[in-house]
Amino acid sequence: MPGTLPRLFGALLLLGGAGVGCSSGDDDASPSQNEGKPVHALGRVIPAPASVEPGGSPYTLTNTTAIHIDDTREVRAIGEYLAGVLRPSTGYPLPVTAESGTGGIALRLSASDESLGDEGYRLESTGDGLTLTARKPAGLFYGVQTLRQLLPAAVEKSTEQSAVWEVPGGTITDSPRYSYRGGMIDVARHFFTVDQVKRYIDQLALYKINKLHLHLTDDQGWRLAIDSWPKLTTVGGSTETGGGEGGFYTKGQYTEIVEYAGSRFLEVIPEIDMPGHTNAILASYAELNCKDTAPPLYTGIDVGFSSLCVDKPATYDFVDDVIREVAALTPGKYIHIGGDEADNTSHDDYVKFMDRAQAVVLKYGKTVMGWHQLAGAEPVAGAVAQYWGYDRTEAAERDLVAGAAKKGTLLVLSPADRTYLDHKYTSETGLGLQWAGLVEVDRAYDWDPATYLKDVGVEEGSVLGVEAPLWTETLATTSDLEVMAFPRLPGVAERAWSTGGEWDEYKLRLAGHAARWEAMGIKFYKSPVVPWPKP
Repeated sequence: MPGTLPRLFGALLLLGGAGVGCSSGDDDASPSQNEGKPVHALGRVIPAPASVEPGGSPYTLTNTTAIHIDDTREVRAIGEYLAGVLRPSTGYPLPVTAESGTGGIALRLSASDESLGDEGYRLESTGDGLTLTARKPAGLFYGVQTLRQLLPAAVEKSTEQSAVWEVPGGTITDSPRYSYRGGMIDVARHFFTVDQVKRYIDQLALYKINKLHLHLTDDQGWRLAIDSWPKLTTVGGSTETGGGEGGFYTKGQYTEIVEYAGSRFLEVIPEIDMPGHTNAILASYAELNCKDTAPPLYTGIDVGFSSLCVDKPATYDFVDDVIREVAALTPGKYIHIGGDEADNTSHDDYVKFMDRAQAVVLKYGKTVMGWHQLAGAEPVAGAVAQYWGYDRTEAAERDLVAGAAKKGTLLVLSPADRTYLDHKYTSETGLGLQWAGLVEVDRAYDWDPATYLKDVGVEEGSVLGVEAPLWTETLATTSDLEVMAFPRLPGVAERAWSTGGEWDEYKLRLAGHAARWEAMGIKFYKSPVVPWPKP
C-alpha cells in the first residue's frame, strides 16, 4: 500500500532502528535526535527503497576490506567506481579483485531474481560481509548509491577521515517505479562547461536519475558544433543570457559528456528546440528566415517571438543535417525536438513542421521526444511528450495531452509548479523565476505522478516517468545550479523511483542528507520547512 514503507522508515529514524549500528560522528544524526545519540539507520536512503528489513550485526569496512567482483568489464568498472568513492575518505586500499574470498564487499550479477528487473538490486549487510546482487549492471550501480548513503556522510570527503565505517545490518530489496527518471540542464541560456556538467551528472547519479536531458539550443545560444552549419556555433554560440561570451561543445566534448554520463548509467537526451526558440539559428543563417534577413543575437529571457521559416526547403535541409549529426553522436534512443512556445508559428505551420521534423528523427533511427505541445500536431507512433503544465494550465491544453496519451503517446511529467528547479522557493529567493508559482521543498515532493493528470483521463500506464528541469535564465554558476537543485532534486528523484511517501516522514530523511552535501561541497538552500540538524 502506498505510504506503508515510508512510515516504516520514519519509525526507524525516530526509534533508531531495531538492530542497526550507530555511526561515529555528529554528521549522521537523524533530525529528530539532534540533541541525542546519533543514529545510523538502514532506512535513511533517498529515494526510498521498495523493501527494508533491518536486523543483525552491521558490516564494518576496515583496511583489509576488498571489493570482490564478477570478472566482467562493466562490473569491474562499477567496482573501481565504488573504490574511487571510498578510498579518499577511509584511507583504505580497497583492492578490486575477481578472486574469490570471504568477507568484504561483493558485487554480483545473477539472473535468478526476475523481480529486480533491469535496474533493481538487493543489498545484504551482515557482520561477515556485504553483498550487492542485481540482474544487470545498472542495478549494481544503483545499489552502490544506496551503499554510499548508508555510510557516514564523511565518506564523501576527499581527504582521509577518522570514522567507524559501518553499514547497518539487514537487507534492502529495491527496484524503480518508472524507467524514465530524468534531470535536465539548460546550457543554452547560460553555457556550462564539460566539467560543470560532469559535476551535475555525479549529483544526479547519487539519487538514481538515469536520463540527462541537455537543452542545447534556444534563442540565446546554440551549444553543439555542427559540421554542415558551422556558423551555428561561431555566431549562435557567441553569447548567452545577459550578454556573456557564451560557448559551445565540440563534437569531442559532447562525446565526453555522453561517455561520462554513460559511466554513471545516465542516457543523454539532446534537445534541438524547434520551430520556436530559434533566434540563435536565425541570427546565424539569414537564409533560414522568411525574409532572408538575420535578426540580431538575443540575450533577454522573453519567449515565443522566433520561428523557423516553415515553407522554405532550406529549413528542412537544416533539420536533416542537424538531426543526422546529432544522432550519429548520441547512442541513446531519444532526440528531443522541443516544440514549445512556438507562438510566432501558425497552427497549420506548426503541424506541418512537426510532421516533417518527426519524420527526420525516425529516419535516423531515434525516438521522438518533444514538449507536450507536440500533442497539438500528430505525435508519431512511439513518441514521448514531456508535460510541463501546472495547476493553472487551461483544461483544453490538458485535454489535448490526455487525448494524445489515449492514442498511445507516453508522457514524461515535469509539472512546472512541482519539478522546475529554477523556480523560486519563496518570494525572497534571490535566484529563479516564479511564473508558475513558488516551489518550496514540500511542494516539489508532495504530488503523485500516477494521479497527476488523472482528472483528464490519463492513466498511470501512460506515464513513462518524471523529469526535473533546471532552466538557467537566472543561473550562471555551479553554485547557482546547486542552490536551486538542492534540496528539491532528491524529492523529485524519489517521486520517480518510489511508490507512495509522506512529507512528514520524508523531510526527516532529507534533513539527514545535509551533512553529505556539505561533505561533497554542494551548496544548498536551507529551507525553513525542513528540520535541518543543529550545528
